[in-house]
Amino acid sequence: REERLAEIEGALRKKCKEMTYAENMLEINGAGANIPAGMLAEMGDVSRFDDVKEIQKLSGMGLASCSSGKRKGRTKISRRGRKRLRCWLFQAAKSAVSHADEFKQLNERCATRANNPLKKMQSLLVIACKMLRVIYAILKTGAMYDPQKMLKDIKRPEAVQAQTAA
Repeated sequence: REERLAEIEGALRKKCKEMTYAENMLEINGAGANIPAGMLAEMGDVSRFDDVKEIQKLSGMGLASCSSGKRKGRTKISRRGRKRLRCWLFQAAKSAVSHADEFKQLNERCATRANNPLKKMQSLLVIACKMLRVIYAILKTGAMYDPQKMLKDIKRPEAVQAQTAA
C-alpha cells in the first residue's frame, strides 16, 4: 500500500510540473504537489477569470450577509460554490500555517490584533483567501513566490511597522 501511494504521489508531482507555472506554486512552503493539482483541477483554466474575486466566489468563500428587514445578521462565507475547491483552499491554509513562517505570522496577526481579533477558523479562512490571491497572481503573471512581498501587502498599524523596520 505504501509503495502504491508513493507511486501515485510521484505521478502526481510529475503531472503537476507539466502544468504552466506549477513549479512557482510549489515554492510555497506547505503546498505539496497534491494541493496545487487539486486546486487547478477544480478551478480549470485561470485565464477565464478576470479577477481573483470570481474564483473566490466559485469556491463559495465569498462573503454573504445574513440579514432581513429589521434584523442585522452576521457576515459569513456563502458556501455556494465548489465544495472541493473550498476544501483544497482550507487544506492549503492549514498546511501553510503549520509549515511557512510568513503564514504563521499572518495567522498570529489575525488572532491577536487589538480590534476585532479573529477566531481560529476565521483566521484560517482569511489565510485561505490570501493564499488564493497569491496563487492567482502566480498563475496569471508567472511571478515567483516571494514571502517578503506577501507580508508587505498586509496593512498594519504604524507601531507594528516601526518595530519590524528596527
